[in-house]
Amino acid sequence: MTFRTLAAAIALCLVAAFPSAAQQTPPAYGPPITLEMAKKVMAGAEAEAVKSNWNVFIVIVDSGGNIVMLHRFDNTQLGSLPLAKGKAQTALDFKLPTKALEDAISAGGAGLRLTTLNNITPLEGGLPIVADGKIIGAIGVSGVLSAQDAQIARAGIQALSR
Repeated sequence: MTFRTLAAAIALCLVAAFPSAAQQTPPAYGPPITLEMAKKVMAGAEAEAVKSNWNVFIVIVDSGGNIVMLHRFDNTQLGSLPLAKGKAQTALDFKLPTKALEDAISAGGAGLRLTTLNNITPLEGGLPIVADGKIIGAIGVSGVLSAQDAQIARAGIQALSR
């Protein structure tokens, strides 16, 4: 079974465990994010981090999971790099904000099955990047509190629509 097939199966389990997630079908994967689009996302995320004086890693991956851009702010702890990359990859693979996976685990029950998977980072701070109704990539941020990481990621996503 491929990882994307497994991710889709787990996403269905999440929908069953959290009916609010069933309100809309996740978008399909699309063509990879362009460098110009990634630059817009990165600029928005960087601006949010600078505004709040937060030192973080920001990673943008394309729809195939390849790193398109990476920014490490000065004095960011090195342990945040694999977390930022993992958040981006997890958001891409599951077509969900990583907060949804974190919440599923926190709720217990069937959500605890997620803890048995390898290569996922179920921590807030990863978001899929959607354009023209298709997932073209994802952003992952790590270095401050997870809610702050997510704030930076959201600012990046919002910059794409400007």
